[in-house]
Amino acid sequence: MIDLSVRDGIAEIVLNAPQKLNALDEQALADLGRAYDDAAAAEVRALLLRGEGRAFCAGRDIAGVSPETDDALGYLGGLVTPLLKKMSAFPAPTFAAAHGACLGVGLGLLVATDVVYVAETAKIGSPFANLGATLDSGGHWLFTERLGAHRTLDLIYTAELMSGSDAVAQGLFSRAMPEASLLETTRGIVARVADGATGAFAASKELVARIRDQRLGLWAAIDEENAAQGELCRSADYAEGFAAFQQKRRPVFKGA
Repeated sequence: MIDLSVRDGIAEIVLNAPQKLNALDEQALADLGRAYDDAAAAEVRALLLRGEGRAFCAGRDIAGVSPETDDALGYLGGLVTPLLKKMSAFPAPTFAAAHGACLGVGLGLLVATDVVYVAETAKIGSPFANLGATLDSGGHWLFTERLGAHRTLDLIYTAELMSGSDAVAQGLFSRAMPEASLLETTRGIVARVADGATGAFAASKELVARIRDQRLGLWAAIDEENAAQGELCRSADYAEGFAAFQQKRRPVFKGA
């Protein structure tokens, strides 16, 4: 159910099981991880993740799961978390175009992606109150970090879902747009980014992750910025960017 295509330095990974709203079982998680490995091996300059059909991803595929024998910790801790870490560490800018249901593990895939664009009508939240389960795959962190404790627990207790427009307005993701134009617009942005200074983007990606995970303060973050700029100024892209500016032409970046 996982499709990977690589063209013009861009990887596009598609969750392609529309009949089950792209819900993910153990095999799908393994296949998704391999797709990211293959894209990294191809040294792509950007990556786009999307879902086929009516939804991005409705979460875990529980159709055949028996509560009596379910190893939820093995599924989440042994399979989902390593995948999310791999996605987050992907060595190029990553984007997601998300529509329809973005729930559970599907929400986690978005948490692990650099830039997330959602359809205005997307459905985002924690429906697990109806299953006797709780929000997983980084959902507690995302909601608490962006929405605060009260709104997070409101969503969890009531199982109400936010629209994509509401999620963006409340700071969860980057942009909301009409579903009809979501994929085309995202592909256009990804193509522009893939033509950009991906070495500089990688430096920013690493710094943002450190600010998030290590809670760097202002001056520590400025020190890290200075060090990153010092490294970049010796790169071919840095030289090309300055030359293009001075010569009043469009830069041609090659990465690193």
